[in-house]
Amino acid sequence: MSFGVLILGGTSEARLLSEALAHDPRFAVLLSFAGRTESLVRPGLPHRVGGFGGAQGLSAFLRACGYRALIDATHAFAAQISRNAAYAAHATGLPFVRLVRAPWQPVAGDLWREVPDMQAAARALGSSARRVFLSIGRLEVDAFCAAPQHDYLLRAVEPFAPPAGLPRARLITARGPFSLVDERALLERERIELLVSKNAGTPSTYAKIEAARALGVPVVMVQRPELPPAPELATQEAALAWLARLHDESLRGV
Repeated sequence: MSFGVLILGGTSEARLLSEALAHDPRFAVLLSFAGRTESLVRPGLPHRVGGFGGAQGLSAFLRACGYRALIDATHAFAAQISRNAAYAAHATGLPFVRLVRAPWQPVAGDLWREVPDMQAAARALGSSARRVFLSIGRLEVDAFCAAPQHDYLLRAVEPFAPPAGLPRARLITARGPFSLVDERALLERERIELLVSKNAGTPSTYAKIEAARALGVPVVMVQRPELPPAPELATQEAALAWLARLHDESLRGV
């Protein structure tokens, strides 16, 4: 009988890990997406789209389907599903790890101001009107209605209507990866004075940080939310090794 693994996805790491497991006959993998992106690129492997009904719903799903391990490979800022995963792992007793990208670290030339959340990021922009590149997706843009005086350039994967509280906001749609040449050209063309970014640690979007460094543009860097304690792995190889150990232990009845 295959060893069932549920992977909570939304990152490239989740997709690559799921693809590796899909070719391993020891495992039966299901990749789960939250469903917040309408233009989701569906993988050619078993997957589902949509929520579970909170932490208790996830626990019930894991029990009903007989999964043997749970991996949280969601975005570093998908705090609620990560909290639900930690709860469900504890409630069911399933082996559980997070597959986590390392956060970006400031290097020489970076002009970062690190803040704990989006509300603090809005305050960090200051009172004088400035040209701000708001590179945070669409879900938390409303926090900046507290600072409507700025000219905001928003970027998201899918089109959406900027909130009415941001009368000077414009939207561009694009999907990464982004090159350094293109990101630098964007900052120069739009005369960006401040960049707001989540510290996602994503290689495909790091070019905006490099471009800001090259142009001397300050960055308001939003730190990752705090999550319940859980074992963390940094690479696909480490996750595969962890699962292989669990599989072998299950055969030995450990």
